[in-house]
Amino acid sequence: MSAKRLLANLRRGRAQRTLAAATAASALPLGLEIYFEHFRGSFGDKWMWTPVALSPLLTAAGLAGVGSKRAARTVLPAVSALYCLDGLIGVYTHIQGVRKRPGGFSEPLYNIVMGPPLLAPGSLALVGGMGLAAALAERER
Repeated sequence: MSAKRLLANLRRGRAQRTLAAATAASALPLGLEIYFEHFRGSFGDKWMWTPVALSPLLTAAGLAGVGSKRAARTVLPAVSALYCLDGLIGVYTHIQGVRKRPGGFSEPLYNIVMGPPLLAPGSLALVGGMGLAAALAERER
């Protein structure tokens, strides 16, 4: 697809395949990075497995959305909503993780730097949101 055609599609709100592809391309590397970070944390909480398990599913749903308008309107938003929700839950659990460290938020310089990253799970919410946006967008011609 040419850059001119891509721009024309974007101006008319036709970006379903592009957003589905971007969602698919973003989920797997994000899940891999999360796996390595949670591995460092010894998967101490069962919730640490959820983004690792959902990332390949979102990649598959995104690829299905690239190939099928029906999948982009059904499967992709369902998995994207789970991924987005998992990211929001992750922000909460990361805040609780910092709070539970010795000194909690009264030692912010140490605990925020050395504890779980507070806003990192927000990236799941953003990638999930991109998949939800794909379901709402018109399909490119």
